[in-house]
Amino acid sequence: MTFFMTFVLPVLAVGVLAAVFAFCLSFLGEKLAVDRDARIDEIERNLAGANCGGCGYPGCAAFAEALFKGEAKPSQCNPTSAVNKANIARILGMSEEKSKETVAVVHCIGGNKCRNKCAYQGYGDCESAQLIAGGNKACEVGCMGLGSCAESCKYDAVSVDKDLGFAVVDTKKCTSCGACVAVCPKKIIGRIPKDAKVYVACSNTHRGKEVSSVCERGCIGCGLCARNCPTGAIALDNNLAAIDYDKCIGCGKCKEVCPRKCILPFSYADNAALRLKEK
Repeated sequence: MTFFMTFVLPVLAVGVLAAVFAFCLSFLGEKLAVDRDARIDEIERNLAGANCGGCGYPGCAAFAEALFKGEAKPSQCNPTSAVNKANIARILGMSEEKSKETVAVVHCIGGNKCRNKCAYQGYGDCESAQLIAGGNKACEVGCMGLGSCAESCKYDAVSVDKDLGFAVVDTKKCTSCGACVAVCPKKIIGRIPKDAKVYVACSNTHRGKEVSSVCERGCIGCGLCARNCPTGAIALDNNLAAIDYDKCIGCGKCKEVCPRKCILPFSYADNAALRLKEK
């Protein structure tokens, strides 16, 4: 009797309690379960599956749910193909969005031509350097070349040209997911149409004298590009050249007349030979 009371009864009691809890959990699970619409999974299957976060959501599953709830649009996911975006629009019963394909570009070519205000010796990424007096560059929007953008890219499309000191985007690999755009502490990575011919590789909006005092390549707002553009596609916006790609015909005259050589051909990031000439 003592053996039964000491050993067997407690085991039986625990077993009964476990069975009761299991039944309760199963019963409540069925009663409280939220039905998941099968369309969410279908939407997710049509997404690129990169889980890059460029859409602003932590992953493709979360983005699929946001799409289903009407809190997001398919155009927010650049890596997803046009065909799959059309499929998602069909699943959601919405009209298909038409948008130009884009790629990311780094709007800075300062690098080693930009003066340093201090020697940074901390942890080697841009986000960490930015915490210390806004980074080591004298230009407040100068690329620090420490590679936070490259680390964020899941497609190996971004790299830092160590000899020149700034980041470049391989437009052949870029899916325009936006991960590098989001992570750059200087906010100098943007998107341009994939069929663009040139882009402005500077983000400094100060007057020419101030720009020249910190960088040899920065836009000085001289206006030569705007005056020589045959279609009026370039204008000065707050002392900085800006291109209207709806008007640009890709003639390259702006690039030819720029005294600072900060208007670059679209193929610059892909053309190692072209960059080699500047080293």
